[in-house]
Amino acid sequence: MELSLNNRYKDVRLSLFLFSILLILCLVSLSIGEININLINSLKDIFNNESSLNSIIFKEIRLPRTLLAVLIGASLGLSGAALQGLVRNPLAEPGLIGVSTSAALGSVITFYFGLSALFPLALPLGGITGALLAVIFLYLLTRHNTSMLAIILAGVAISSLAAALTALALNLAPNPYASLEIFFWLMGSLADRSYSHLSLILVPTLLGWWLMLSTRRELDVLALGEDTAQSLGVHLSTVNKRIILGVTLSVGSAVSVSGGIGFIGLVIPHLLRRFVGYQPGRLLLCSALGGAILLLTADMVVRLLPTQQELKIGVLTALLGAPFFLHLILKSKKEWAS
Repeated sequence: MELSLNNRYKDVRLSLFLFSILLILCLVSLSIGEININLINSLKDIFNNESSLNSIIFKEIRLPRTLLAVLIGASLGLSGAALQGLVRNPLAEPGLIGVSTSAALGSVITFYFGLSALFPLALPLGGITGALLAVIFLYLLTRHNTSMLAIILAGVAISSLAAALTALALNLAPNPYASLEIFFWLMGSLADRSYSHLSLILVPTLLGWWLMLSTRRELDVLALGEDTAQSLGVHLSTVNKRIILGVTLSVGSAVSVSGGIGFIGLVIPHLLRRFVGYQPGRLLLCSALGGAILLLTADMVVRLLPTQQELKIGVLTALLGAPFFLHLILKSKKEWAS
């Protein structure tokens, strides 16, 4: 009992610390860019219904972009921690079950058939539809075999198929400009996003968070092994379904709006795991906050870099995440050798 209270106190303290950092970064994100604005003056203009340059930049550009960075970053961090706890493998990440590539494929299809030009919200709707179809396909492939190995293999197959179809769409694009548009979108970005994108993904994202966070206790017990978890009353199939559906809703929604942003779900759980005693259930909320911090920071960096065209945020996260992933592989190789 005393140990449980101590862990809870540590979790609250860590969460408050991360939330404080996130809040500070949000204020900085709203202030800086190509044009630096004064937040207090912007808020005064908004409350007085005055359409100044500062208030327009704050309300129409910076605020939705910042909120989306927090929402998407939290989804990626939380999903990565949940999947790593589920499969008990520190190298797992949200793309493991094919949701990311399937959501990207759904959005690419809207590009290919010109639906995104006719209906602006067709792009995120296509991504969400692609993610949901992926989880339905995953369920059909594994309904007679719900072992974790079967789920991972089915996810890899779905991911490979979606990636192949995306490459096919790029090859068969009617003109080079369409291919270029698809290619740039796949790199990932939060530029030119609006409140309509935010409102579209808010409900499925929050539902996905709730599904994953509701498995905290089960993930801690599952860390002891599947047999032990079942003997303690954990229903593995229910936990699998909750986490997979939660990842599908949150990551599918994220990818449908931002494009491909990788490595956040892999890096953040590793950075924070030592602070929660290597317990996967306690890691969930902290990873959500950490993911939001990392993506918001990356978004500010791409905005401030003196490049002719804004660097895609997915490129920056890949440049940061790939060496970290290589480090994890080498570290795991040494542990296996010993």
